[in-house]
Amino acid sequence: MKNTTVAAAYSAESSALAGNKVLRNTYMLLSMTLLFSGLTAGISMAFNLPHPGILLTLGGYFGLLFLTAKFRDSAVGLACVFALTGFMGYTLGPIINAYLSMSNGPQMVMTAMGATGAIFLGLSGYALTSRKDFSYMGSFLMVGILVAFLAGLGAIFFEMPALSLAVSAMFVLLMSGLILYQTSDIINGGETNYIMATVTLYVSIFNLFTSLLHLIGFMNGEE
Repeated sequence: MKNTTVAAAYSAESSALAGNKVLRNTYMLLSMTLLFSGLTAGISMAFNLPHPGILLTLGGYFGLLFLTAKFRDSAVGLACVFALTGFMGYTLGPIINAYLSMSNGPQMVMTAMGATGAIFLGLSGYALTSRKDFSYMGSFLMVGILVAFLAGLGAIFFEMPALSLAVSAMFVLLMSGLILYQTSDIINGGETNYIMATVTLYVSIFNLFTSLLHLIGFMNGEE
């Protein structure tokens, strides 16, 4: 009985240490990809590069995401992460430029950026300190993101501003839930690959920022 208890305690400690290592690596890589993404967005803005369009954006995103997942356990996977986040940064540049050209553009961009940072830090901090298991949210988030994604495509192709606004609100809630879920998954040993954990958190932050920017633009009468 005593040996069983000791073994269980050792297993739990090993799991916690492994989770902490994945968490450290994830946050380190996430920081680097955010900086790299910011750099490519800045270059895109400085040269006033055009947005690649919805089809090329989706093709590049899912293609690079597939390659990242395929090579997740190798150095090639790291290169794919930077290619993916750099590409997403490039697509973000024209969007930010469009908002900056509006009357309250700089204020809206800074507000969206600050809100994104506050939400990410707040939810990550809560997941880290409470150590609650949010794995039960997985199925709901998967279905919700799929529904919101399809609705977003419908809003774009059928030019439905009201639906687009609703999708942005949905994504704010879904990406907030995804941050909680992914952070909890790392802590509790469900996610052991820091490359995929980084991608999930990066995509959450990216979508959270763009969705908040859309909502803030609407509230300021600029949409």
